[in-house]
Amino acid sequence: MEKFCNSTFWNSSFLDSPEADLPLCFEQTVLVWIPLGFLWLLAPWQLFQTCRSRTKRSSITKLYLAKQVLVGFLFILAAIELIFVLTEDSGQATVPAIRYTNPILYLGTWLLVVLIQHSRRWCVQKDSWFLSIFWILSIICGTFQFQTLIRTLLKDSNSNLAYSSLFFICYAFQILILILSAFSEKDDSSNDPSSTASFLSSITFSWYDSIVLKGYKHPLTLEDVWDVDEETKTKTLVSRFEVYMTGELQKARRALQRWQQKNSQRNSGTKLHGLNKNQSQSQDVLVLEEAKKKKKKSGTTKDYPKSWLVMALFKTFHVILLKSFLLKLVYDILTFLNPQLQKWLISFASDPDSYVWAGYVCAILFFVVALIQSFCLQSYFQLCFVLGTKVRATVMACIYKKALTLSNRTRKQYTVGEIVNLMSVDAQKLMDVTSFIHSLWSTLLQIALSIYFLWIELGPSVLAGVGVMVLLIPVNGILATKNRAIQVKNMKNKDKRLKIMTEILSGIKILKYFAWEPSFKDQVHNLRKKEIKNLLTFGQLQSVITFLLYLTPVLVSVTTFSVYVLVDSNNILTAEKAFTSITLFNILRFPMSMLPMFVSSVLQASVSVERIEKYLGGEDMDTSAIRHDCNFDKAVQFSEASFTWDQDTEATIQNVNLDIMPGQLVAVVGTVGSGKSSLMSAMLGEMENIHGHITIKGTVAYVPQQSWIQNGTIKDNILFGAELDKKRYQQVLEACALLPDLEVLPGGDLAEIGEKGINLSGGQKQRISLARATYQNSDIYILDDPLSAVDAHVGKHIFNKVLGPNGLLKGKTRLLVTHSIHFLPQVDEIVVLGNGTVLEKGSYSTLLAKKGLLAKNLKTFIKQTDPEGEATVNEDSEEEDDCGLLPSVEEIPEDMASFTTKRENSLRRTLSHRSSGRRLKSLKNSLKTRHVNTLKEGEEVVKGQKLIKKEFIQTGKVKFSIYLKYLGAIGWFSIVFIILAYIMNSAAFVGSNLWLSAWTSDSITFNATHYPASQRDMRLGVYGALGLAQGAFVLIANIWSVYGSAHASNILHRQLLNNILRAPMNFFDTTPIGRIVNRFAGDISTVDDTIPTSLRSWILCFLGIISVLVMICMATPIFVVIIIPLGIIYVCVQIFYVATSRQLRRLDSVTRSPIYSHFSETVSGLSVIRAFEHQQRFLKHNEIGIDTNQKCVFSWITSNRWLAVRLELIGNLIVFFSALLMVIYRDTLGGDTVGFVLSNALNITQTLNWLVRMTSEIETNVVAVERINEYINVENEAPWVTDKRPPAGWPSKGEIQFSNYQVRYRPELDLVLKGITCDIKSTEKIGVVGRTGAGKSSLTNGLFRILEAAGGQIIIDGVDIASIGLHDLREKLTIIPQDPILFSGTLRMNLDPFNNYSDEEIWEALELAHLKPFVAGLQLGLSHEVAEAGDNLSTGQRQLLCLARALLRKSKILIMDEATAAVDLETDHLIQTTIHNEFSHCTALTIAHRLHTIMDSDKVMVLDNGKIVEYGSPEELLKNSGPFYLMAKEAGIENTNSTSF
Repeated sequence: MEKFCNSTFWNSSFLDSPEADLPLCFEQTVLVWIPLGFLWLLAPWQLFQTCRSRTKRSSITKLYLAKQVLVGFLFILAAIELIFVLTEDSGQATVPAIRYTNPILYLGTWLLVVLIQHSRRWCVQKDSWFLSIFWILSIICGTFQFQTLIRTLLKDSNSNLAYSSLFFICYAFQILILILSAFSEKDDSSNDPSSTASFLSSITFSWYDSIVLKGYKHPLTLEDVWDVDEETKTKTLVSRFEVYMTGELQKARRALQRWQQKNSQRNSGTKLHGLNKNQSQSQDVLVLEEAKKKKKKSGTTKDYPKSWLVMALFKTFHVILLKSFLLKLVYDILTFLNPQLQKWLISFASDPDSYVWAGYVCAILFFVVALIQSFCLQSYFQLCFVLGTKVRATVMACIYKKALTLSNRTRKQYTVGEIVNLMSVDAQKLMDVTSFIHSLWSTLLQIALSIYFLWIELGPSVLAGVGVMVLLIPVNGILATKNRAIQVKNMKNKDKRLKIMTEILSGIKILKYFAWEPSFKDQVHNLRKKEIKNLLTFGQLQSVITFLLYLTPVLVSVTTFSVYVLVDSNNILTAEKAFTSITLFNILRFPMSMLPMFVSSVLQASVSVERIEKYLGGEDMDTSAIRHDCNFDKAVQFSEASFTWDQDTEATIQNVNLDIMPGQLVAVVGTVGSGKSSLMSAMLGEMENIHGHITIKGTVAYVPQQSWIQNGTIKDNILFGAELDKKRYQQVLEACALLPDLEVLPGGDLAEIGEKGINLSGGQKQRISLARATYQNSDIYILDDPLSAVDAHVGKHIFNKVLGPNGLLKGKTRLLVTHSIHFLPQVDEIVVLGNGTVLEKGSYSTLLAKKGLLAKNLKTFIKQTDPEGEATVNEDSEEEDDCGLLPSVEEIPEDMASFTTKRENSLRRTLSHRSSGRRLKSLKNSLKTRHVNTLKEGEEVVKGQKLIKKEFIQTGKVKFSIYLKYLGAIGWFSIVFIILAYIMNSAAFVGSNLWLSAWTSDSITFNATHYPASQRDMRLGVYGALGLAQGAFVLIANIWSVYGSAHASNILHRQLLNNILRAPMNFFDTTPIGRIVNRFAGDISTVDDTIPTSLRSWILCFLGIISVLVMICMATPIFVVIIIPLGIIYVCVQIFYVATSRQLRRLDSVTRSPIYSHFSETVSGLSVIRAFEHQQRFLKHNEIGIDTNQKCVFSWITSNRWLAVRLELIGNLIVFFSALLMVIYRDTLGGDTVGFVLSNALNITQTLNWLVRMTSEIETNVVAVERINEYINVENEAPWVTDKRPPAGWPSKGEIQFSNYQVRYRPELDLVLKGITCDIKSTEKIGVVGRTGAGKSSLTNGLFRILEAAGGQIIIDGVDIASIGLHDLREKLTIIPQDPILFSGTLRMNLDPFNNYSDEEIWEALELAHLKPFVAGLQLGLSHEVAEAGDNLSTGQRQLLCLARALLRKSKILIMDEATAAVDLETDHLIQTTIHNEFSHCTALTIAHRLHTIMDSDKVMVLDNGKIVEYGSPEELLKNSGPFYLMAKEAGIENTNSTSF
């Protein structure tokens, strides 16, 4: 080497001087060759990569040209240097070889660089990461030669001037190129800046700046967020994953089969035979076969292919895992460089003879190591979190895909909620665990390394400290499990409370009518008390855990140091040892506390993995028995077909042989449970085949019995993904009788339908479902009872216009399951089913002539007439449960219809059979009532356009008043006290650090020989005491804050509940229940759990940072100058970040819920989607949904990294400057001070990060307080009790006077009652009649002041009802409401929630209500538990209970809103008689829907359009031919006595 350079290569004496330098030869060889070697080694691989992943070449940009030109200059410079060397050769001593070789090497290198830069034109990312690293290396290595040359020039100005100036120019060009390569070049093909970002931009996340700026200026929207790149699109991920999944699944299945064979050696022969047969078949069949075997073997589905998911995921994402593994490894190793550097710096400060340059080098190294660490850690986090979201997206998409092919039997093992949970909860758990998967090995590595380094420092006495840590782990574990148990208990309380809340909100009208709010309020408050009690216990345990966490490092350092000092008198605690150990203990603390958490989260995730595996490994639908043949002569043919819903039960469809010719209209009839729906499902392939097959010619459209409606516009629902053909669309709307509905709905066919079609009546849903099928131009129409939920006249219209011989579908093959007998004569063929077999088949006339089953059934439906002479339907005839003419079902309330869907799929019936006895129902008025209801809905909507108000989404900053509201709820005294305690804790922390540095300075004062024991014990004692004080103050502050925050959430909940119960009725009409419940569920739980912990962490972090800065400033006051600019930068970064992050979090939750709701919609509409063969469209929709959510999550993750890089830079600068100041002021400082400043500065970076995290957490969560506050400020109805109380015993007579009474529903709507004036005498019986919308129910609402008068007044017994409190009024009136609403609780509570009456009185009321035998027969009598909404009682019994309620109240005024819910005649009769006898002394108003119930009243009030049209006795009114007479005539009542029962 010496010869090569012609000068010394290495001599350590060079460094052993205050003016240290490296030998020039070393700088020109080794330091030049390091970057060049790096470049030449990696270049071939890089070029190969570029060639492989070529995209189209992009245009030449100025940036590219600039870089190439600069490299060209470098090439020219190298050539000039070579020429210099060759010409310089003038007689003197030979030129050293190095002068030739370096320029030649450089010439080659620059050419290579030009080539690489050119090749990158074909890549998306124009800037190569390894070129950037090469430039950085080259510049760093060149620095040494740079300063050496400058020094030589200063000594001797003309030595080698030309060579030096060439080097300087070259060096400057390299710096320029590095600066240029920091800029990113846009690419035409990709608009996602992360893929085109340059190396420097991507490690600092600078490409994200633009979004942060945008988010700061105005709240981000979805359009502002960049789409994810192709690599990360759900479609790409799933297709990659499925390749591995299929392989792994097959392996797992084979393993499962082997295991089953071992298990069942008994029947090994049959098993082996099964296997050989399977190997030739496709994989799906294999699954089915194997599933059948499983079924036979164990009768359960416990066995499923296990432990393949993790492997498949690993194979899909192994590249990311490897990259992140390497980054994490580098980071972990660098972590342990810090204590070593710190040790070096302390010894530098303690030793006055050491050279200054060593200190500077050390400070710079501190900074460099910290920088590399930051970049490694942030890139690692980015990779891991991105991996997590990818895993989540993949799993979610696979779960969705699987749902579309799931066999019915597997589907039955899950409820919709459980499958949606797989997607939301379990996928999320997997995401969380993959983000931290490396921490498992990394924590172990960190623990091992820390202990190793500590051993070097302090020897075996380390084990004492580690022992303390290990001992504390199980203690923490026990506390944590206790805590979990409390949480589980609290969840149960919360569920109970929410159940009551939901009931209160559903039955709020009843509560208001009966003035029962206080009783229910107390119930909720009692549950809430239990909840708060648990919260306090939970908080106390949490505080103890925090206390231990705080105590751990103190205890550990105290034990270790005391053992170290006491073991051997020669052991003296020096600054180096003490502070290096403390830094190491700080490193050790993190993995120790995290390890148990990681393990538990991995265990949780493993449960999720098993659940997902079970689901994804489930069997698929087997549609092999359904054959599609385009050249077949029949439309549908069943050949010996037997199908079942479940392999274990007997066949539902047995040996059906059936030919259906193209173009026929075939009616399928039969009793309930005869297999009509099952026959349809079998054609769709929804059932499991036993033997035989079905051949189908052409495409299929399907109308299910329970209509399935998507959340979207009516138009979307009808088009169902098809192109819009205006003419056909209009025809379909007209034919399906949807035009009148569209006129009524706001926005016509663009009206938004809620989820599950919540804002449509049953009939409307059914018609939309039919329109969807009609619009799709299919060959075969499978119609499962589409006319069940529509009125008779509408049914007729639809039959004629759509289904019948002249309808839109004529010429198509139609299979119609029906109960409407009067359509039968018009069909081509009738199939009569019974017990899953075809009993008869033929045309109407043939079957009648045959006098078979059908003829017999038709006889039973001969009309019976009731006294009004109307046609009625016998609903429970012996042969058939369902009525023949089923149009009257429209009137049965929705919830009843849904009640029966819980029955088996094959028995799905829209009608419910809950009440006992034979129910005879008057056809005509059932039509009337239903017709009426739809109209009423319509009317309201037209006027008040949108009924439901859109939920208010907050944007921008949360107002400061909200924080004040929350803090005020905690109590200002508490807050001051809590903050003081935390400040004391920080003071103790600073104190213990100062004490330790004083203790270490003893090592200089006393020599090792005579260190007095008393001094040693005092040092130890005070150090320990200060440590304990830290823990104690934290404990006090935490427990106090637990009580404070519990108090706050109690106050907020109480205010919220009180106010919601006092809100006027129209608030509940315009606000969906879910939205109100959400305030009581999500928002209250945020206030309970999340906000207090975030606040505590925030205070601790904040004070922690302050105390570190104070300590640094105490050592070197000049540090203040550095803190101020850094602080300003910090606050700016924080403000920018929080605005963006907050909005991204909101976007994330906004885009996440549609995925789940679309999924649950899909699961409930599977049969329809499969029948129409729209699986691909729904998959695509789901993929788009997931991608939209992905881009928000991605952006949010990146924003966190963007922030972290910038904050860590600030933290690193603090470390760097504090180290630098230590070096500069080393004469005034000792090693002890240096140690204590550095060990704290090193800890600051993490704390800074936490602080911003917590700030944004608090900002995000305080929104909950804001939302609660919004509902605390809802305007209230009038006060419940006012100063003016009515006289005792009021109303004694029960006289009611209306004078010009007017009322409207909401301020923006018209009057509903337009000036009503009438007198009602004491004990008069009044019947109120009128068409729908005439204002009958508004009258009741006015009496109860549910609606406040818009003008005029109502006077009862001389008291204006508007002048007294609401409860004073409502307690004195009694109502028997239209729909009997009950609450879950005991029967007694439902009758008398305030315990005002004795048991005798209650039994008496029950006897009068004809319920005594029923209640006495119950096991618990009055304590019998009523289910939610009274589901375990029949409708009749519920109606009678409401009657019993009224009988108990014994008030002078009774209002009856006549029941439209299905009450059989018997019950009806009982109610009428009881009312007659028991309420004879009362003034009674009956709002009638059926005229014969009011024919015996004293007066009849006929309302029309909000005015009284007629008022008088029924006899008088029948004589005049007025509106009443016409109504009566319509109902078949000619005179008053025709109504006798």
